[in-house]
Amino acid sequence: MTSRSTRQQQTDAANARDGSTPDFDVLIIGAGISGIGAACHLKARRPGTTFAILEGRDSIGGTWSLFRYPGIRSDSDMPSFGFNFKPWTHRKSIADADIILGYLQETVDENDLTDHIRFGYRVVGAEFSTTDGRWTITTRHADTGDTTLFTARFLFMGTGYYDYDAGYTPEFTGVEDFAGQVVHPQHWPEDLDHTGKRVVVIGSGATAVTLVPSMADTAGHVTMLQRSPSYVLSLPAEDAIANTLNRLIGPDRAYRIVRRKNIMLNRGIFKACMRAPKLMRRLLIANVRRQLPKHYDVDTHFTPRYDPWDQRLCMVPNGDLFTSLSSGRASVVTDRIAHFTKTGIALESGQELAADIIVTATGLNLAPLGKVDFAVDGRPVSVPDTTVFKSMMLSGVPNMAFAIGYTNIAWTLKVDLVCEHFCRLLDHMDTHGHDVVVPEIDDPDQDRIPLLDMSSGYVQRAIAMFPKAGTSGPWTVAQAYEQDAERLCDGPVTDPALRFTSTTPALQST
Repeated sequence: MTSRSTRQQQTDAANARDGSTPDFDVLIIGAGISGIGAACHLKARRPGTTFAILEGRDSIGGTWSLFRYPGIRSDSDMPSFGFNFKPWTHRKSIADADIILGYLQETVDENDLTDHIRFGYRVVGAEFSTTDGRWTITTRHADTGDTTLFTARFLFMGTGYYDYDAGYTPEFTGVEDFAGQVVHPQHWPEDLDHTGKRVVVIGSGATAVTLVPSMADTAGHVTMLQRSPSYVLSLPAEDAIANTLNRLIGPDRAYRIVRRKNIMLNRGIFKACMRAPKLMRRLLIANVRRQLPKHYDVDTHFTPRYDPWDQRLCMVPNGDLFTSLSSGRASVVTDRIAHFTKTGIALESGQELAADIIVTATGLNLAPLGKVDFAVDGRPVSVPDTTVFKSMMLSGVPNMAFAIGYTNIAWTLKVDLVCEHFCRLLDHMDTHGHDVVVPEIDDPDQDRIPLLDMSSGYVQRAIAMFPKAGTSGPWTVAQAYEQDAERLCDGPVTDPALRFTSTTPALQST
């Protein structure tokens, strides 16, 4: 933790002893991509707005600093995953975590955000007072356990949707009998040495297809053990068009062109999967066949039972997974686990996989809005009972916005749109003298549906805890960038479902 952050904590503690509470126009929760993006938009669009970022951990980056497993990288192209205001200039389009962290640190430095970030403050509760028009935020310090209060006019939740406390691991019979080491990617030991070891990676998602080729270079052998296959799409690690344009016309102009190209390409692939799933299924599987040996059993190991984009596609740069499989350094086994043994894993087929290290790439846990307990005027907010307004606010919850990115295209595209609309909303309120804004359900009979429409296990396990989406008007949540751009950037701020009020009554003329 930086000394500057320590000084901020000392100042906050002194204020608490004096009975004063740090107060801001906006409190941003989380110093990951969403929180950093929100801060940059506020700085650029509303230079007079006071704000702070509260981060429960001791570093920026969110997911990209939390996960430390080998090979961790983006599963979206970086020109569209990067911010709309900061060009991505690195040659790699599918980038490793350390490159992404460098990009985020540059963003913090270039926008002078360091003084605005308070590390070690985990937000546990937030209560809004309609009378005062302000939030009171309760934090618990990660190291000392001390409680510190902050107040703010607005909350911006940039906490994403991952539970940072623990990943998901099913109960495996006999795991205690295994003599080797069992590791979850979310809790990767810094001193884990897999050189020459037999490694079994349980899982078939983005984490597993990243780990296998990364570990295969030095491990004795890596086996990806999956219960069922996922769709795997090979993409170039470098975008030749982007790199050429960066050199010829400069990063600023090139970025706009490449970003538009990539958005159109990614949206085109997704729409094709929705409209012609059988055709896209054949094309995706044919792409896999071309990159594996002629007699490889693609039908068993790379032919999913579901349609494309019912779950996320797994992206592999330069087909590195297929290269590892073709070389014999890695293999795929599709089977079910019967139980762990002392030396590995016994499968239902009767086969046993010997292992020195078992990696449970079995998924993540989701948590809505950073697991913060919200209340309005003393009444607890039941998050699952709320409905999402314009993909960024909650019914019945005043002066709060949140950013949850896309599941079918780059996360940050949604963050930029939400942040732009958030700044427009603040401008409107200032112009018209409003202190409080709250979305109110205008059609109580409309159906409510899950916020995320994906069959992935990590979504289905937790989706009941999240707010719901509506089925009409501003309550819909479409995973569609072009629709959100029209609604959040070009559409009006005002809406019949938004109620604006002032805590200070207007002076009456006499």
